[in-house]
Parts: sequence; structure tokens; C-alpha cells
Amino acid sequence: MYLELTVETASREQCVNITPKINSLLSSHAVKDGCCTVFVSHTTAALTVNEDADPAVMEDLLRFLQSMVPLKGNYRHSEGNSDAHIKAALLGCSLHLIIRNGYLDLGTWQGVFLAEFDGPRSRKVKIWID
Repeated sequence: MYLELTVETASREQCVNITPKINSLLSSHAVKDGCCTVFVSHTTAALTVNEDADPAVMEDLLRFLQSMVPLKGNYRHSEGNSDAHIKAALLGCSLHLIIRNGYLDLGTWQGVFLAEFDGPRSRKVKIWID
């Protein structure tokens, strides 16, 4: 089964917890158990699983990536968003997750995040359920 959601981002760099949106999609399509691949089809956005209880964790991740891959650098790409491409490549564009009892089977403190590196934008997240 193929599902899709749209995520609106509000700033150039931010992490958006999309766990509730994914779980809502699973529920509305009566998905009970299985696996899903979650994929973001953009080269300046990424997906990651991390702690969703304390927003400081994702703020720390963004700050670390900003220090590791600064906005301005000796980049050859002429659009001015080379840092966004590199950050997205470091985190990755897909996740493979377990669905159990109609919800993502995540750890107590885990959430699924869309990491935006070239916003604000409207992003498509594609979900394939096995």
C-alpha cells in the first residue's frame, strides 16, 4: 500500500516530528501490522529517528550539523544551498520501520522527524507498507 503526506516547513532549517501524521495515516487506512519504508523525495531534506520528548535534542542536532557543514563554504554548487544537500546526504532520505497494532513500533522516547535544510518548503513524504 502506498500513502503520502505533505509536510510544511516554516524555516530554513528545522526538524518536524511527523510521527503523529504517519500514525494517523496508518489508522485511517486500517493498517495493523507490517513494515513500512518512509521516503522523502527531496535532495535538501532528510529523515531520522531520534528523541521526541525533549526538543533540545533536535536543536542540538541542527546546531551540530550547522557547525560541521556551514551555510557558506568552499562549495562549487551555484544555488547557495550546498550545505543543505550535504546535511541531507549525511542523515539520509529513507527509514524502514515496523508497524505493530496500527502504530509505528518506536521506542518510548523515539519519534520520526523530517529534517528540513532548505526551507521553508512543502515536502512530500512517501510511505510504502508491506
